[in-house]
Amino acid sequence: MTAQDRTSVFMGTGFNGLKGKGEFIMEQQYTFWFIAGTQDLYGAEVVRQVNDHAKIIAKALDEDPSVPGRVVCMPAVRNAGEITDVMTKASADESCVGVITWMHTFSPSKMWIGGLTRLTKPWLHLHTQFHRDIPFDQIDMDYMNLNQSAHGDREHGFIGARLRLPRKVIAGYWGDEATRARVGRWMRAAIGAYESRRLKVCRFGDNMREVAVTEGDKVEAQIKLGWSVNSWGVGDLVSIVDRVTEAQVDAKMKEYRERYDFHTDDVDAVRYQAKLEVALRKFLEVGGFGAFTDNFQDLQQLRQLGGLAVQNLMADGYGFGGEGDWKIAALHRIVKLMSTGLSGGTAFMEDYTYHMDPQNPGILGAHMLEVDPDIAVTKPCIEVHPLGIGDREPPARLTFKTGEGDAIVISLVDMGGRMRMIVNDVHATAPFEEMPKLPVAQVMWKPLPDLTTSAEAWILAGGAHHTVLSYGLDAEILRDFARILDIEFVHIGKDTKLEELEKELMWNDLYWKLKS
Repeated sequence: MTAQDRTSVFMGTGFNGLKGKGEFIMEQQYTFWFIAGTQDLYGAEVVRQVNDHAKIIAKALDEDPSVPGRVVCMPAVRNAGEITDVMTKASADESCVGVITWMHTFSPSKMWIGGLTRLTKPWLHLHTQFHRDIPFDQIDMDYMNLNQSAHGDREHGFIGARLRLPRKVIAGYWGDEATRARVGRWMRAAIGAYESRRLKVCRFGDNMREVAVTEGDKVEAQIKLGWSVNSWGVGDLVSIVDRVTEAQVDAKMKEYRERYDFHTDDVDAVRYQAKLEVALRKFLEVGGFGAFTDNFQDLQQLRQLGGLAVQNLMADGYGFGGEGDWKIAALHRIVKLMSTGLSGGTAFMEDYTYHMDPQNPGILGAHMLEVDPDIAVTKPCIEVHPLGIGDREPPARLTFKTGEGDAIVISLVDMGGRMRMIVNDVHATAPFEEMPKLPVAQVMWKPLPDLTTSAEAWILAGGAHHTVLSYGLDAEILRDFARILDIEFVHIGKDTKLEELEKELMWNDLYWKLKS
């Protein structure tokens, strides 16, 4: 993927239709500043070479298809004034999503205090060197004075630790694809943090009554995560639904027939979902919302709970949470953005029931209606079935088959004074057998390290029943995201042991209480 190709993926006007799996169009290009550190001690020729080599490394990163953002090489910094100036400008530049630093030579770290303490953007410390190998038969002091990353970066690392600044450290040779891929994964976390601070979430109605885990401190969420979360009465939406024209519905029906197969004769039910989607989309576009929630207990004059309407909006990149779950709606949107260009898809999900066969255990993931078609591997079908709750007409919805692959499920919960992100590594599969009487899309997954340990760990950590399922991201990216935004992170994976996890949770409680 060239820089131009990447621009076509990440730039656009947003919410303009299905762009293809994983290609949600964004409003701008994401730019990362590459900053090499040096000093004047070694003379002008060394500084010139530092600049030349930094440009080569930045270009290699910029052109790598695994790197989702633009990498712009800034002039090498030689003293405290230049460092403070570039970090201040990076913090103020809206187009700059993060900074990457590298010490080609020895750059005394006291020079960096002013700049680093002013930096408000995510920081990656790339610990690399320009030449992969030592030229054993030619190395001299000139070579040593220029190629000092081995201890120049350690000096740089100390000041980051001393200042206790959140940062990512990646060590490896810049010419290796694996190293550049790790840089690209960190960029996705930085992009998520950037978009998180711009996100507006619309709540239609309130949370499902008496449910605890979908509640949370919306003020704290805006302080820590940047999410602006507010509610609107369902009546505000109803008034727009009532004004949707038949021509608008006809146009939406045409779109549905192009995207999906019709497996229903109840065209009226489908047309109502089309009407609802037109109204929802208008409301979200006018308000600048990237995510939204609804609640089957608060539908007022709506004839159906949003099914197909919500699913089609999710396919276009909107985040969604059922039953008023604004935390998962926002997280769903952000994970979609971080996953842009990756295969597999992202979905609002719920672990519904277990298959406890000791030879083939698994979790059935679904929702009562609104499963995101981003994870479909077959062309979705439109069907109409009774819902059983909500006391409304049978809603039209999409059903489809899901694929197999390694994935993660992500939960975000409010622990009182802090947010906790919980990530479980899983292997997702299609359902083990056909379920002809279950009229919703489904996916199954085998959680790591095993069903029993995973379930116990999840419950001990307070993980919610609503999650975001992502095939494209991994725990490392979400850990980086949590670090950037300063929230707690808990990982359940192949090496998880319950006794160690319980200790981690107790230590975390102590740390976050002391930190606050």
